[in-house]
Amino acid sequence: MNECVKKVKGKVTTHLLLPLVLGACVFFIGIGISIVDFELGVIPMVVSLIYMLIVFIMYKINKPIMVHELISFAMEYAQVQKELLQDFVIPYGLLDKSGDIMWQNAKLKEILGKEDYKTKPINSALEELNLDDIEELEENEVSSQEIIHNGRNYRVELKKVNVQSIFGRSNILNLEDVQEYLIAVYLFDITEEKRLTKENYEQKMIAGLIYIDNYEEALQSVEEVRRSLLTALIDRKLNKYAANVDAVLRKVEKDKYVVVLKQKYLDVLQSDKFSIIDDVKTVSIGNDISVTISIGLGVGGATYNDNFDYARTAIDLALGRGGDQAVVKDGDKVYYYGGKTKQVEKNTRVKARVKAHALREVLQNKDKVMIMGHKIGDVDSFGASIGVYRTAKAMNKKAHIVINEITSSVRPMIERFIESDEYEEDLFLNSHQALEEIDNSTVVVVVDVSRPSYTECEELLEKSKATVVLDHHRQSSEIIENAVLSYIEPYASSACEMVAEILQYIQDGIKIKPLEADAMYGGIMIDTNNFSQKTGVRTFEAAAFLRRNGADITRVKKMFRNDIGDYKARATAVSNAEVFLDAFAISECPSENIESPTVTGAQAANELLNINGIKASFVLTSYNDLIYISARSIDEINVQLIMERLGGGGHMNVAGAQLENCTVEEAKIVVKDTVREMISQGEI
Repeated sequence: MNECVKKVKGKVTTHLLLPLVLGACVFFIGIGISIVDFELGVIPMVVSLIYMLIVFIMYKINKPIMVHELISFAMEYAQVQKELLQDFVIPYGLLDKSGDIMWQNAKLKEILGKEDYKTKPINSALEELNLDDIEELEENEVSSQEIIHNGRNYRVELKKVNVQSIFGRSNILNLEDVQEYLIAVYLFDITEEKRLTKENYEQKMIAGLIYIDNYEEALQSVEEVRRSLLTALIDRKLNKYAANVDAVLRKVEKDKYVVVLKQKYLDVLQSDKFSIIDDVKTVSIGNDISVTISIGLGVGGATYNDNFDYARTAIDLALGRGGDQAVVKDGDKVYYYGGKTKQVEKNTRVKARVKAHALREVLQNKDKVMIMGHKIGDVDSFGASIGVYRTAKAMNKKAHIVINEITSSVRPMIERFIESDEYEEDLFLNSHQALEEIDNSTVVVVVDVSRPSYTECEELLEKSKATVVLDHHRQSSEIIENAVLSYIEPYASSACEMVAEILQYIQDGIKIKPLEADAMYGGIMIDTNNFSQKTGVRTFEAAAFLRRNGADITRVKKMFRNDIGDYKARATAVSNAEVFLDAFAISECPSENIESPTVTGAQAANELLNINGIKASFVLTSYNDLIYISARSIDEINVQLIMERLGGGGHMNVAGAQLENCTVEEAKIVVKDTVREMISQGEI
């Protein structure tokens, strides 16, 4: 630090010079009197001069003594402050600009330890402390950070203090040419505060719902006299699991439970990946169908009502994804656990009939119907749209199908509709035309997709006053908000199967034209890979209904024949396939000179499953600056879970995802790493 220039200043200087000012005043008074009476005025003038001379001499003699006394007082005052700081209950210290300790009080020294850290960096004692940003602080600005030292939590506050500004405010001394700064450091022990905060957080209540997915089907698979035993065993499993985490479980219906537990037990449930889901499946007293459950938990709400609303949303997601899983909704975040079991087809059509009646009510109150599927529409999306179109026409409603890009897979069908005189010229609209047509009396029906961003025209959903969703894919956290009717059944083989069932209940004696029946039959055939995957009794019943209405298998097969380019691309993808981990096939499908490379890639993924030993296949296609991934499996691997890790979704056996800002080779590495990670975590 530069040498200090010592001066007396401020009120002390004024006080010392005040007698001289008073003497000067008397002198001038004497001058005024001398004008009237000279002899009388000389006396105060002489006296004042003698007085000022004596005062000046005394000022010169006493000034050094005064300065010394003032400095001594300041030092003693500073010493008192230093002693007070030394015994201050808050740990306090001063650092130089490099972070070395210049001074520390007793409390700070006690925290740092017996070792003498003076002139050493404070980071050598408090290793977590970060001083990198201290130079960017403004004067008197406080930087705060939390650290852990010797098992205790501290909030460290750092304050940049300019040395010149401190002494420049002094009324006694003046320091010139000082540009250095110091860092004041304060430590506040927040261990107890942290403990109480954590304890308060852990005591918060989580609301949950538990549903038995296949209650009726499981009971019907055992003898009537043993059904009560099956129910009792399920109840026992659930109650025991709840007791292990100090939860309150209450049965509200024959297959529904409400559960309440503390926040601190959520980590326990998540760490064992909700083992009760697999534990319930072990209940067996001769039942042919394993019992599965779905769990929905609501966390992070401002109130208990918010948590319960989150729980209802979570259980809807779990059921919409096929059940046999747990979903935790924490505010805007959603976490999935389980979902590895293949969905069991429900034999009853009660739900289809109820949804058909609900759809009829919605359509009756509107004048116009807009129908749309997902982007790069496939045969199932198109066939389901045609089925909804027939529903609207049966109720004498104006209907349009929104489609932007006509792929090679659906072009033969669309051309047949365009060439037919039985259909309006404005049957098919693009997004721009649809946005011009929509009004308050229009209902938007979304088929074969439940993600807004995947639809042909997301803006239609924003403008629509009434939206209906019909989909057979497992739901994700991205859903179409405020739908007046949502019918999502992951057990269904295709959207066309769902729409075919609805058509049978929407109106008595409804007639479907052969051309429409062909489109819907084709959707079922493509999504089931010629009825070899994901087919159930209701799939064949829907196909039979369409056959009765004129669907012709030969016509449909002719429309789905590939041209030579597509066939070669598919063959190239199969021949270049790479097998990793002895069970997974991955390949790239060429996209050059291919009209619908994503469809060809999906076909190649199906072909790869015919190779012995392959449990799942992944075919990557570069198209429109995106990498499209088609994932397929037979029964052992849930490819939907893998694709969800990559931001996609789908079914257990049929799924997909889209990656951006990467090459095909980079995407392959991402897929492989994801599969390896999920295997190591026991997810697949």
